Amino acid sequence: MLNIPTQSFPAPSSQQRVAPSGQSGRNKVALKPGHSLMDWIRFSKSGKDLTGLRGHLIEVTQEELQKHNTRDNCWICIRGLVYNVTPYMDYHPGGEEELMKAAGIDGTDLFDQVHRWVNYESMLKECLVGRMATKATAAIKALITSSPLTDLAQPTLVAPTPDKDSQPRYDWFQTDVTVHLVVYARRKIPSPGCTIVDLKAGVLRLEVLLEKMSYMLHLRLAGEVEGKVSVHTAFSAGKIQVSIHKQDKAKWTVLGQPLEFHNTFQCKKGRAPYYRDCVLLSKTEVNHNTHVFRLQLPHGTVMHVPVGKHVYLKALIQDTEVVRPYTPVDQTMATASQDPDLYLMIKVYPDGVFTQHLNNLRIGDHISVSGPEGTFSVRPLCDVTYLYLLAAGTGFTPMARLIRLATQDIDTIRKTKLLFFNRREEDILWRCQLDELAANNERFQVEFVLSEPCESWTGRKGQVDGSMLQDFLDKPDGSQCFVCVCGPTTFTELTIGYLNYACCFSWTCIVKKGRLNAGRRWCIYTHERGTQ
Repeated sequence: MLNIPTQSFPAPSSQQRVAPSGQSGRNKVALKPGHSLMDWIRFSKSGKDLTGLRGHLIEVTQEELQKHNTRDNCWICIRGLVYNVTPYMDYHPGGEEELMKAAGIDGTDLFDQVHRWVNYESMLKECLVGRMATKATAAIKALITSSPLTDLAQPTLVAPTPDKDSQPRYDWFQTDVTVHLVVYARRKIPSPGCTIVDLKAGVLRLEVLLEKMSYMLHLRLAGEVEGKVSVHTAFSAGKIQVSIHKQDKAKWTVLGQPLEFHNTFQCKKGRAPYYRDCVLLSKTEVNHNTHVFRLQLPHGTVMHVPVGKHVYLKALIQDTEVVRPYTPVDQTMATASQDPDLYLMIKVYPDGVFTQHLNNLRIGDHISVSGPEGTFSVRPLCDVTYLYLLAAGTGFTPMARLIRLATQDIDTIRKTKLLFFNRREEDILWRCQLDELAANNERFQVEFVLSEPCESWTGRKGQVDGSMLQDFLDKPDGSQCFVCVCGPTTFTELTIGYLNYACCFSWTCIVKKGRLNAGRRWCIYTHERGTQ
């Protein structure tokens, strides 16, 4: 039985997709001249009334919101805040059609499916109409009244409280010189990158990622501490210990004062990304338009990004916060990075707003980086025997760490095969490292495909098609196969289409986001990508 979701992820119009070859942007919809992101930033700062309310903020009822549902009069609600997006229609990279899906309604879920990483509060600041009116209790009404509309705050999204028996708990103990905080996850811990610790100015923020859930501790510590933090994890026992050095040899009577979201356990999707300032240590050229940016985390931060996850980078560009997702790579293909720094392989576009900003940073400059995000899990790979990776351009970046994991850490995977599409030979990322790995490891195989090859090229030529995939994808008897796809929108959609067509005649296929169902022989996973 063929089971295929109605939508792939990311959505076809999402900026998280990579642009087709030859296009300067990653937008499926061609924007009119003078309607780029920078044009929108300039227009929104021009002083024009973009709400139609002459600067007044209002409370919007459900009935009022529903009235504004046309192309020329479009309001949408995101997380309780209402925006007049009519002026933004021609600037939206996904096109008018995508915005109209949320016209006159609460578009939070639609937004999260496609644009969760976008800083809409900054992008649409001048389009803010007001807050949704709610039928609140007296206490909540009093809170709303005391918070003036001139400084609107986002309503907090909190998932239903999980069963208390399954919720992690914590304890602490101390010596004369150290404080130790212990988290009991009450389950096996899946990845060494599941714990993120930030210690800054005496405030401790600890987040433990447990599949789709997030457990958070947030405290202002009772005493002065050193900036360095150490984390030790017992994965099978589900125990995490965070150790911090005191500045003075004194006994604490309490660990500290609880702050917002302390000791909460909820869906990760419900938490807003948390950013910390990182320092650019180096920029290494990979090819003519791509570099590896090495970022140093703050002294009090411990963060390892799990394989397949991404982070958001945030920068203030012309007084507007711009956010983009990128997938970390290891320092080399050969071994996992042992240092705590982040390595991001990023293609710099001539007209890319964000990548040009990154490229202009000097060594020592700062940029804001979020914690790990994304739905991908390596757990299904434990049941896989053949792993197939189909990448185009910078769609290779999420594959890089996956290749190392599959060839060095997961013994059950007999073969990992990468089919890597590019326009020209000079566009191939880390080609020497890939060739070297293939030559030294019989469990890894790579083939390059060029759409604009030179005359001397002897490898595969052309673009993705059904016959090429059928030739590349082996179908060994009794095998469990997993396919990962990442690249331009057109490439991803065509590839999945060809795979599904082949599956109808050759094997059972199920398309999910990173999950291999029991009894199924194939899983196809499309990965989230960064943008310009």
